[in-house]
Amino acid sequence: NRRKKKGDSILENPSIPNPFPELCCSPFASVLSASLLPKATSRKKQVIKVYSEDDTSRALEVPSDITARDVCQLLILKNHYVDDHSWTLFEQLNHTGLGRAIEDHELVMEVQSNWVMEEETKLYFRKNYAKYEFFKNPLSFFPDHMISFPSETNAALNHSGILQMFLSSSTYPEIHGYLHAKEHGKKSWKKMYFLLRRSGLYFSTKGTSKEPRHLQFFCEFSNSDMYMSLTGKKISGAPTNYGFCFKPNKSGGTRDLKQLCADDEQSRTCWMTAIRLLKYGMQLYQNYMQPYQGRSGCNPLNITPMRSISENSLVAMDFSGHRSRIIENPTEALSVAVEEGLAWRRRGCLRLNSHGSPIAMSNMGMSIHRSQSWFHHRISREEAQRLILQHGLVDGVFLVRDSQSNPKTFVLSLSHGLKIKHFQIVPLEDDGKLFYTLDDGHTRFTDLIQLVEFYQLNKGVLPCKLKHYCARIAL
Repeated sequence: NRRKKKGDSILENPSIPNPFPELCCSPFASVLSASLLPKATSRKKQVIKVYSEDDTSRALEVPSDITARDVCQLLILKNHYVDDHSWTLFEQLNHTGLGRAIEDHELVMEVQSNWVMEEETKLYFRKNYAKYEFFKNPLSFFPDHMISFPSETNAALNHSGILQMFLSSSTYPEIHGYLHAKEHGKKSWKKMYFLLRRSGLYFSTKGTSKEPRHLQFFCEFSNSDMYMSLTGKKISGAPTNYGFCFKPNKSGGTRDLKQLCADDEQSRTCWMTAIRLLKYGMQLYQNYMQPYQGRSGCNPLNITPMRSISENSLVAMDFSGHRSRIIENPTEALSVAVEEGLAWRRRGCLRLNSHGSPIAMSNMGMSIHRSQSWFHHRISREEAQRLILQHGLVDGVFLVRDSQSNPKTFVLSLSHGLKIKHFQIVPLEDDGKLFYTLDDGHTRFTDLIQLVEFYQLNKGVLPCKLKHYCARIAL
């Protein structure tokens, strides 16, 4: 065998296969530029830290152009959670007690670039059932006394008509009403009449006058983000608990905040929803209609669960809403199947002992509920309200907790009509057996799991069925 000379190529001998063809440069390789290569190879990656409700955290290495929706999808797949379109990335400013749900299309790195060193800011991964609720029922989000339509428009608009007006680029309904505004540089608040128009937010210097000479500009939204007050009156000294504010991008602190507060939750929800629609418009509707389409048109992990031949004849269904629907996305179908299996296994293990026989309810009646995601041990009424508010004031959001006033009873905290109501669950003893009831013993249950499952299917004495539970998830 002759010795290989410098410059000889492995390609000159076709009998010897080249194990690394991608390393061999062609004479035409010099004409290739970085712009012709796939974008995925040149995407920079950064590390972000995401927290959960129980203050556990996870560090993720993600592309620099990743969206909030893609981060949620990444965590859903990694933790095998059910994707019901309500998972959300939250930005929380702990020092000022402010927080907001990052929109699905927002770039996470751009959000972090607006953070300042003085403020302790964190990203939280949690559910927000109210994120797109106004698309499902806009009439309940915009009360008649707060909304005005152009004179040429029929005031009696239907469901789709209101949405079309909010999403139209040429017209926009006017939102009006009283708000408390914090005076700049002072601790005092002043109640004024505000108007929201396409050009921005204004207040009237003379009562409820809408004449241009009486309107003064307050804020526009292209270079600022809207936050909700999470601490009520405690930090800001606001006259009510329904505060929200506008924070300019890369703001230096609280001195640049434009703080407002409403008289009730319905008013605050109306203002904040209208401002979201004004700022993002059709992009919000696209987020709602195409929840799985990320920046690249696919999920961030490029994972498609495989199905067996026998499974192809089955259809995954979701019965959690008012109407049943077919689950078309394979990732969601797999997540639902995993969650259902874990739920049935957990429920079965709680009711059976190691020999497969039922456990005496008297021995486990006081502890069977503690393993459930909807049960929160020893939290206060205020903490329960905060958790429900963070999960969204949608009818049917609930949790069960220990009663602080009576240690032997429990409390069902439930959202309905943009309000949080609390119902006492009373234990009853009959013939040596322990029962739980919400209606003075007319309907009895042997444990809290039975009680919750019953009211998930039946309204009973409650104002609505139990639909979404608040859970402290772990990452």
